[in-house]
Order: sequence, then structure tokens, then C-alpha cells
Amino acid sequence: MGSCCTPDNSCSTTETTAAVAVADSTVTVYAVSGMTCGHCKSAITKSVGDLDGVLSVDVDVAGGLVTVTTGGEPDDAAITAAVDDAGYELTGRA
Repeated sequence: MGSCCTPDNSCSTTETTAAVAVADSTVTVYAVSGMTCGHCKSAITKSVGDLDGVLSVDVDVAGGLVTVTTGGEPDDAAITAAVDDAGYELTGRA
């Protein structure tokens, strides 16, 4: 897999996400491999964030973790597919 980063590991893509508090929400943390920079973060945030029922996505590139807040139980298969479509591998729940 090619890197989207410059040699100093900086990336020109920046994105901010706002946390949304909902009464019936579920927070699930997934382990994801292959993330190295801000572009990785934004690609996964967009891919997973576009899924139905996903309220927020928080990507910890350094820790290899993706925290997904959903309205109700998360659809692990859909989240796995979204991470895969973005070019990374979801290795399971953290």
C-alpha cells in the first residue's frame, strides 16, 4: 500500500468532527491496521461516517484505533467493509 504522506509524515488533509451525544447511542472501538497519517484519518472518517446509523467517528492513527458512535448496535460487517473500502484493515474490536 502506498503512503499518502510527505517524507516528514505530514499531510495536507485536515478534518474536524464534532461529537454528538445521543441517549440511545453505542460507542465501539475497533482496531485498524495500516493507518499512518492525517489522510488515513480523513479517509476512514468519511467512509465509516457515511454509513447509516453512524453518529460520529474518532480515529486515533498512532494507536491504530477507530471509535465509532452509532444510534443503537453497530453493524460490524458494514463498518468492516467501509474500513476495507478506504484501504485499511479492521482487525476486530479493541
